[in-house]
Amino acid sequence: MPLLSVNVDHVATLRQARLGQEPDPVLGAHEAELGGASGIIVHLREDRRHIQDRDVEILRRTVNTRLNLEMAATREMQQIALAVGPDTVCLVPEKRQELTTEGGLNCLGREGELSAFLAPLLEREIQASLFIDADLDQIDAASQTGAQFIELHTGHYADARTPAERQAELDKILAGIRHAQGLGLKVNLGHGLNYVNVLPFARVPGIHEYSIGHSIMARAIYTGLRQATRDMVDILRGFAD
Repeated sequence: MPLLSVNVDHVATLRQARLGQEPDPVLGAHEAELGGASGIIVHLREDRRHIQDRDVEILRRTVNTRLNLEMAATREMQQIALAVGPDTVCLVPEKRQELTTEGGLNCLGREGELSAFLAPLLEREIQASLFIDADLDQIDAASQTGAQFIELHTGHYADARTPAERQAELDKILAGIRHAQGLGLKVNLGHGLNYVNVLPFARVPGIHEYSIGHSIMARAIYTGLRQATRDMVDILRGFAD
């Protein structure tokens, strides 16, 4: 069965809207784990628009599964990751003006730079992932950095407006999965996935993990976070049948 990691950034987004103390992403992570999540994801952005440093520190002490820290490839974030010691770091592109991550990290021509950035994290036995588009050249470059994982960006697939566009984006992702697996990379999928558009991946072998946040949080408004997580876990459990 593929794993489900739940991104709790949007719990912090709601909290920061009032600059208050609730809702607490730490409690959100606990509820997601009770619902069957195999991991918790947070993105500590450079502008601290949602998750705060304190959240990451507390989550490291309280998450009972695995903590995945999404971050930009900056010296500041590297030092935070080394100090906190998440189970995994996932390098993502980051622009101040974007509402959410708009595309994959560019690895082409940066293989040496990214390898050097990841080296001290890997030495600390922190696993590394790169959030990239399903582009074969990007996947080749990612395989040269030392990262054990890639997370293929599924946002273009999720945002496709027509069946033909959606199928074309799905085909790119499926080709990317096969190519990455042939290079020995473990493959995660994430961005824009929900309870419906995740279903075409049911018979795709070898996907290690699905990273899902927004759709689970949206459902949680009506069902509660524990149940919303459980509903997605049940879908993924069916993939293994």
